[in-house]
Amino acid sequence: RDLYLSVFYGILKKKSGAIDVARFELFVWDRLGEKVSVKALRATREDLESTVAEPVWQTDWTTEYIAESGFEIYALKSKEGELVALGAYEIEENVVTVHIVYMESQARSNPTLCEEPKYRGIGRALVAYGIKLSVDAGFNGDVTLDAKTPELAKHYEQNFGALLIPGRKSGAAPRYLICDEAAINIFTSYLEEG
Repeated sequence: RDLYLSVFYGILKKKSGAIDVARFELFVWDRLGEKVSVKALRATREDLESTVAEPVWQTDWTTEYIAESGFEIYALKSKEGELVALGAYEIEENVVTVHIVYMESQARSNPTLCEEPKYRGIGRALVAYGIKLSVDAGFNGDVTLDAKTPELAKHYEQNFGALLIPGRKSGAAPRYLICDEAAINIFTSYLEEG
């Protein structure tokens, strides 16, 4: 019988006396459809300031609301140090989930700012990292995020298996929950053996 144990950075699988270790490895896709490894690192002031330098990002991440918010802000960076995306996360212990406050691709990969994005799959990688933060905090991988447009709501439902949380205030963006099988499917797609 297989025994599966969750661990801080992956999953150990014991099978017939052999143990295979799977590492959590984030990636995005380039224009040619090739995987590009990225790392999630704590965002620096320099990372935030790069959002107002050319090419300018959709959002100014140096605003007080973001920079001084207390959110955990992570930068997705390539091995070469290229800033690919930023994500702001809030660990909500009172609701036992990680809330993905905001996530954004670099200007050259943001489909609202360019015709042909340099990288794809950035949102999924940022959601996967939120799931990892949730697992690390003991929240079973549960994450929430708000759909700021109807297109995003449809995308979260169809591509991430997100569930609408009812009861939001009138005028508030719909909040979605990614949990259970949907969270497992996203998380495990970033596990690599070895």
